[in-house]
Order: sequence, then C-alpha cells, then structure tokens
Amino acid sequence: MYLLALIVLTACGNTSKSTMETANSEPVGPAFMADSAYLFCQQQCDFGPRTMNSEAHDRCGEWIAEKFRQYGMEVTLQKADLRGYDDTRLRSTNIIASYRPELTPRVLLCAHWDSRPWADNDPDEKNHRKPVMAANDGASGVAVMLEVARLLAGDTLAVGVDFVCFDAEDWGTPQWVETEGSDADTWALGAQYWAMQYAADTSAPRYRYGILLDMVGGQGARFYQEQVSLAFAPDVVRRVWSAAQTVGYGSLFPKEEGNAITDDHLPLNRVAGIPCIDIIPHYPDCEASSFGPTWHTVNDDMQHIDRNTLQAVGQTIIQVLFSE
Repeated sequence: MYLLALIVLTACGNTSKSTMETANSEPVGPAFMADSAYLFCQQQCDFGPRTMNSEAHDRCGEWIAEKFRQYGMEVTLQKADLRGYDDTRLRSTNIIASYRPELTPRVLLCAHWDSRPWADNDPDEKNHRKPVMAANDGASGVAVMLEVARLLAGDTLAVGVDFVCFDAEDWGTPQWVETEGSDADTWALGAQYWAMQYAADTSAPRYRYGILLDMVGGQGARFYQEQVSLAFAPDVVRRVWSAAQTVGYGSLFPKEEGNAITDDHLPLNRVAGIPCIDIIPHYPDCEASSFGPTWHTVNDDMQHIDRNTLQAVGQTIIQVLFSE
C-alpha cells in the first residue's frame, strides 16, 4: 500500500442516491464480538509473519480457508504466480468465501492477508530488513471478516456476501529502492489479478458495492473518509459512515476527508468496475506515518491491537449488511 503524492481521478462508480439504500436509523443485526475477532487476529499471528512464499504464509492460508468452511461458506482458492517489483515469483492465493452463493444481489467484503516482508518504516534502520508481524496491517481485516462470517452462519440475510482475502498486497517497493515515477502498480498484486479475472468473466456475480478493511484494529485509530473511495463510491461512504453513527461509533468515523490511498480497492474500482470503499485509519498528527505509529514496523503486533477498534468496525459492517 502506497500513499499517493498526487492523484487525478474520474469518478466512475455505478451507485447513486436513488439506488443505494441507506442504513437503518436504528441498530440492527447481531452483536459483533470483539473478543472473537481479537482471537482470530492472534491465531493468524501465531503462524508468524505471513510473508509471500513462506511456510507460515501457506499454513495460515489453509487455516483461513478452513475457518470460512466451518461457518458454512463455499470456499474457492484463486491461485496465481505473480511477479513482485523485483521480479520475484510470488505464489499467491486469493481466498474467496461465499455466503449463500445462490443469492443475488451480492455484497463484497475484502481485506489482504499477507504480511509486509520488510519493516522499512521502522524508526530503527536495523529492523528494515525484518518481516512485519502484521497484526493490524493484514490480520485485523481478516479477523473482522471471520467474525462476521461466524455471525452470518447462524442468521439469514436477504443478500449474498462474498469475503475475499487478497494476497500479495504488501510486496510493494521498499523505501530503500529508488524508483522513477509512481510504483503504485507494485502494490495490491492479488487484488489486481482478481479484478482482471473478474472483469473478463461475464458470468461473475454483480456486486452492489464493496468494502475493503485495512488496518482496522489499531490503537487510537480513526477512520476518515478516504479520497479514492469518495471519488468512486461516495454513496457507499455515506452509507457506511451513517451506519457507524447509528451503532455509536461516529467518533471513530469522522465525516472528514483523509488521504488518497493506493490499496486493494483501486483495481476493484478501476478494473472490475465495483464501487468499493476503503475503511483505513488516518492519523493526521502522527509523525511516523499517517497510517499510525506501527505501520510497516516490527511493532505491528498484538500488543498494539485494540478490541474497541475491532468492535467499532465490526459492528458498523454488521449494521450495513443487516440494513439490506
């Protein structure tokens, strides 16, 4: 994931106020269990850093797929050999879990599950070549989706849901490599591949909208409205931020603009044509990074995961889904 210094966008989302329903004005749906999501986060970290081509990565991927199966989801593994910025062959697996695959319309929830191989934003240069545990930047988004899937297993929605765990998101160009121009296409490789396959498949399900969960468990996190999301899917942004307000977490979802981010939602909007937003934290006063003090450091561990942040995001997602 790479912060764009400059972005010029043409909004091309296919939602509008006339077609996008608003979330209920009263809380609906089951209670999201932050302790459960926290455990899912811990269980991913127990494998170690899930860096591409590692044993920990492969074992954790199998565990994620099996958890979705346990909750009654139909699981598909989309495997591909992708190429990193340095031409490294990356054995990638996008994990796709479908709730009631026979239903239309459908909603897309997604997050990346791989770990950054290099802690290249760590304040100590000696750590720059060390892998990131990625408790927040990876595991937290998957953890929230697993808890949502667990809750859906005992309930019935009027809409289908596809959970997509994108791989190879965090193999983007490290900070010590000098580049000419933008290196945005070295990030979100799994999402780029998924979007291209989706766009080419005329039989693929059509999604009303998508929601990307990235770094949704950090201490002190607040989720400003990301600019790419506003450009492509403003109605989805309004829907989600309204839902957060309804369930009592409006203070963590300020209705203010954040940055413009190159993340997994960008190819979903541009290539797949799915109006998709990014729920991602913004720390306007953090000197280390606007993504927070642990971003791409060795301190992105379970000690810096906050159950209240997981609760706020998870309950907001439940509100959105059960308002359908």
